[in-house]
Amino acid sequence: MKTAAFYTLGCKVNQYETEAVAELFADAGYTVVPFTDKADCYIINTCSVTSMSDRKSRQMIRRARKTNPGALIAVMGCYSQTAPDEVLKIDGVNLVLGTKEKGSVVRLIENLSNTDKLNAVTDVRDSHTYEELKIKRCPGHTRAYIKIQDGCSQFCSYCIIPYARGPIRSRAEAEIINEVSSLAAAGYKEVILTGIHAASYGKELGNTSLEQLLNKLEDIDGIERIRLSSIEPMTLNRGFVEKIKDCKKLCPHFHISLQSGCNETLKRMNRHYTTEQFADVVEGLREAFPDCAITTDIMVGFAGETDEEFKKTLEFVKKIAFADAHVFQYSQRRGTPAARRPDQVSPEVKEARSKAVIEETARSNKEFLQKHIGRTMRVLIETRAKDGLYEGKTSNYITVKTESDTDICGQFKEILLEREENGIIFGKTVD
Repeated sequence: MKTAAFYTLGCKVNQYETEAVAELFADAGYTVVPFTDKADCYIINTCSVTSMSDRKSRQMIRRARKTNPGALIAVMGCYSQTAPDEVLKIDGVNLVLGTKEKGSVVRLIENLSNTDKLNAVTDVRDSHTYEELKIKRCPGHTRAYIKIQDGCSQFCSYCIIPYARGPIRSRAEAEIINEVSSLAAAGYKEVILTGIHAASYGKELGNTSLEQLLNKLEDIDGIERIRLSSIEPMTLNRGFVEKIKDCKKLCPHFHISLQSGCNETLKRMNRHYTTEQFADVVEGLREAFPDCAITTDIMVGFAGETDEEFKKTLEFVKKIAFADAHVFQYSQRRGTPAARRPDQVSPEVKEARSKAVIEETARSNKEFLQKHIGRTMRVLIETRAKDGLYEGKTSNYITVKTESDTDICGQFKEILLEREENGIIFGKTVD
């Protein structure tokens, strides 16, 4: 029996797509093995958000070739889409696919020898059809990611993704409902809705919307939690929140990408909101979901960011008091408008600004967690950690660990939250 191994770089959408492609290989008779094993073929799903992502993709290609010099290697994803010729020249690469031909990878790879080289990348710039991929199982997981949308039409000045993924394309509502229903029947209790720009779901279809989808998924038996992945601020306006606030299964955890807390910087980034609008969104969410976690992404050192602009960002971060944040330094991305700007910020300044924001968000994270000490909360247990404790998450995305004499993975448990340590709360089951 043939074997196939997979490696995924980047976002949750990539992770979903890799799972779906792995199922295609399994259905075709392949045995899926770990990436570190010797396999007949390796499929590497790449990311291209930063130049570092490109470099990591190349490293994984070389690692696959070293593990089995005679294997077939297929490279797909965003890096392949934006630089197919560059990828195909890498020693050992046999097949290059972009971001919309993943469903054909099994057929293509079975028609190749390990000396062949095929560029199967097609243009996504005018693509308006959603490529249907689906998953029926998520081995080793209690939660399942569901891709609802592809593409982005925002064109933030630092981002390559609109060029790598093409314009927004929404998945048919019926297909999403069918997939969630089948996962519920397989025992999954939580689904996470994800997309390249999930906030735009349904906009080009005209017969559905993100809020409508949420309300329909609410009716699926077996699914007890519905979680949104990263979402753009202005989607979560008060009108939208009014339509979803009664969704009992919707997790009160909203990851809203801020990027900068300074209006001048946001304008250069081509972000389509102001800090005042962002603050109003957060206020509306906290009014509708009093126990919600607001998490975010913050970029420091963007081209042209002055000391005064950074000071505004830091002050805004303190004002919002995020439950958690992903803080990262701006990295020039070839092919984007921001990369061509002459007013780049030095690495030393980026590092100092990053450290300052990380310190502030660590403080607000600890404050958020401490507010929950002494409460009893429902936790979906996901795994048994190396320390022997069982680990899971609350609906508002707090990581909780607890002891148990029996295997409780995949179960909901009522847990008394007792103490916090390094961003994790430890507690004891009360049911």
